[in-house]
Amino acid sequence: MPKKKMIIPPAAMVELMKKAGAERVSEQAAQAMAEYLMDIGFEIAQESIKLARHAGRKTIKKVDIELAKTRI
Repeated sequence: MPKKKMIIPPAAMVELMKKAGAERVSEQAAQAMAEYLMDIGFEIAQESIKLARHAGRKTIKKVDIELAKTRI
């Protein structure tokens, strides 16, 4: 299975988890967090697109994202 292209850098995940209180974060943990957030973000994006289209728009707005988050 080919590797997913990482849009979210694992270094950003290390910083996020350290801000949340982690003392140390393994490379595998940072990678797993990045993959998880990409998956969730993709689902929210897809739902946002549906909402924008339903409203007759091509542009995704903040309100679409906020509503999509509640529907996922």
